Amino acid sequence: MKIYQYEKCETCKKALRWLKDRNIEFISLPIREKTPTKKEFLQMIKSHDGQLKKLFNTSSKDYRDPDVKNKIPDLSQEQIISLLQERGNLIKRPFVVGDGIALQGFKPDLWEKETVFKK
Repeated sequence: MKIYQYEKCETCKKALRWLKDRNIEFISLPIREKTPTKKEFLQMIKSHDGQLKKLFNTSSKDYRDPDVKNKIPDLSQEQIISLLQERGNLIKRPFVVGDGIALQGFKPDLWEKETVFKK
């Protein structure tokens, strides 16, 4: 399992602590420097039932930039993935992907229900 995160993000820190407290193995990657692959984005899009907006960190300064926010509705899925790969700060984090798992954000109650986290 991979967790794409930003080191200064409090939500990411909580998620990493949660995983470590449960001895769950993961690979941590810096989301700004190493963005998810196209395959990983497609996996996440499927988990969001095709809702592309859920991929975005809508509270980020980058997202609120009118040049970005206003053009997103007109972009294709392929263009959105390219934009997110170019600008990792636009991605909602943490971004967790692996065999049988695709989660964004950290909600402990939802994570507790994931069978891949149960031993």
